[in-house]
Amino acid sequence: MYQSKIAGVGKYVPENVVTNNDLAEMMDTNDAWIQERTGIKERRHIKDGDGNSTAIMGVKAAKIALERAKVKKDDIDLIVFATLSPDYYFPGCGVQVQEMLDIKTCPALDVRNQCSGFIYGLSTADQFIKTGMYKNILVIGSENHSGGLDFTTRGRSVSVIFGDGAGAVVLTRSDNKEQGILSTHLHSEGKHALELSLKGPSTEHWVPEIIAENPQGDDIPYYPYMNGQFVFKNAVVRFSEVIMEGLKANNLEVKDIDMLIPHQANLRISQFIQQKFKLSNEQVYNNIQKYGNTTAASIPIALCEAWENDKIKAGDKVVLAAFGSGFTWASAVISW
Repeated sequence: MYQSKIAGVGKYVPENVVTNNDLAEMMDTNDAWIQERTGIKERRHIKDGDGNSTAIMGVKAAKIALERAKVKKDDIDLIVFATLSPDYYFPGCGVQVQEMLDIKTCPALDVRNQCSGFIYGLSTADQFIKTGMYKNILVIGSENHSGGLDFTTRGRSVSVIFGDGAGAVVLTRSDNKEQGILSTHLHSEGKHALELSLKGPSTEHWVPEIIAENPQGDDIPYYPYMNGQFVFKNAVVRFSEVIMEGLKANNLEVKDIDMLIPHQANLRISQFIQQKFKLSNEQVYNNIQKYGNTTAASIPIALCEAWENDKIKAGDKVVLAAFGSGFTWASAVISW
């Protein structure tokens, strides 16, 4: 069995900053209301004419990760792309990245696990490397939320939370068993699928059918729905469980965590976990205040930013954890 390690990290967020006060001009909300409930101060949104899309932002993050990893594009054996907001219904963004980076023919697959998507993608890539099938894998998380949100008072409970952006890592084969991804842990509980969901457009809710059923635009099922309190209650439980699962699998304790990077769903969830595990501010990295919830992109963006700010050093034990729609939840334990 080979070991896989993260050789390079990269991130990209649109230049267009959308503050809470900007949103207050579109809907009945205000800065204090948003910060109290989510911890978010601002987020980035794609702007018409800026040339961005889910795939394009993924490519921008990937180029940085490749350069830092010192891996040539044609040495990539597999592309794994995690998103809930692909440019097209099909094909997926993975093949777009292959074409945009001008990578020679290589496999590309797309992961649809929403907030847990990046860790699911990382785990998938890790298995391909551990078995010896591939040597270098590009894993991307990218989201264009702003293109599909309801920016009216009706949609404020969801729309104030989400932002756009992308993060990427290059995973490579390593002979050092003490360095790299130590383990990943994946879970799901489909009975709660509709508590955080987007029903359409889909094979059950095509656009013409939706318009016919909702001529006034009421209760349109192609905007996201979230049962916020229910999601919060489940998130804090599953976050705790999956973090402890990863630690126990590697004979580690909470005190051994050098850096916890949780999915940036809600600052209150991260703070709850931090307090429960008695972790210091130096042991937890949050940037939801600046970027909002970027779903599959949130962990790689935060991981990249933490590394860029010298918050992660060689030998550190880094724990990634996520919970979201599905419900799905996951963790990864890394020796940096």
